[in-house]
Order: sequence, then structure tokens, then C-alpha cells
Amino acid sequence: MFEELDIVTLAHEIAEHGLPKGSRGAIVHCYMDKQAFEVEFVAESGETLALLTLEEADIQLV
Repeated sequence: MFEELDIVTLAHEIAEHGLPKGSRGAIVHCYMDKQAFEVEFVAESGETLALLTLEEADIQLV
């Protein structure tokens, strides 16, 4: 089960945000039903690349 602050990778590409499969992000919020998660993807410079609502099938634990 995923928890807030878990590091995850994308299970597939999200081209509209320039995120290839395997991109790493951090879960910053778990919805109460644990079916959706807010995941933040950050560049090495510290700039946020994307903050996305994703489902369990979209992510994998590192």
C-alpha cells in the first residue's frame, strides 16, 4: 500500500507533462479511499515538473 512521502516511479509515460516511464516522484497526498494519490515530480534543480493525481496502476514503489 502506498503512503505519503513514498518515492514512486511511473509505470508508463505521461507525454503531455514530459515524463517518461520510470520517472521518479514523491507521493505528497493520499486520498482517503487510497485509490488516488497526488504525486510531485521534481527536476534536479528543485523545480516542480508536474503535480499529478494518479491511480495505483500508474505508479510503482521504488
